[in-house]
Amino acid sequence: MTHPTASPRTAAPSAAERAYRHLKRAILEQVYPGGSLISEGEIAEAAGVSRTPVREALLRLEAEGLVALYPKRGALIRPVSAREIADVIEARRLVELHAAERVWPRRAELRADLARWLTEMRQAHAAGDVTALMAADRAFHATVVEAAGNEILAELYHRLRDRQVRMGEASFRLSPGWAEVVLTEHAGQLAALDGDDPQAWLDAVGAHIDNAATVLRTLR
Repeated sequence: MTHPTASPRTAAPSAAERAYRHLKRAILEQVYPGGSLISEGEIAEAAGVSRTPVREALLRLEAEGLVALYPKRGALIRPVSAREIADVIEARRLVELHAAERVWPRRAELRADLARWLTEMRQAHAAGDVTALMAADRAFHATVVEAAGNEILAELYHRLRDRQVRMGEASFRLSPGWAEVVLTEHAGQLAALDGDDPQAWLDAVGAHIDNAATVLRTLR
């Protein structure tokens, strides 16, 4: 008699992985803003684990440049530097403007995808859900990059995700009115895709990145 093969179970994350995910999310979502000093005990209690896995998690986050460790004191959440902002904005301009130029011939299909993300952004904003707003905003931008069809550039862009999420959360939470500006500018990009002027589309994409850079610099 044969028995049905049991479906494989997804292994539960280890305590160190749970601590890592908890702390990284808290850093990216500005629960622990740049410049905060947090103790291992504080993290362990919040993540529901012991201090040993917290130490493992902190070492991973230190390697990623998100924290600096101080023995017997805790972990300092590294502030976003002016250089990091400038580097991220430069990388975004290079990738996003190149992608925007490439996708113009397929703009009808792209517009439909972007319209769905803009709807999600508006719903999140109306609900006061900054994290969901940020996720939909990042997806809006990533959709343009991925539609260009260059997998290497798309991978490079996704490597910027953690830095962009952290900066984006700060701009949405700390800059009054920025969310409304973002929604308006994304709507302007959709309007440009409805037209027949590729330069107007590129100008809308570039202006949005430049405005984001201005906001980020004022938050430092």
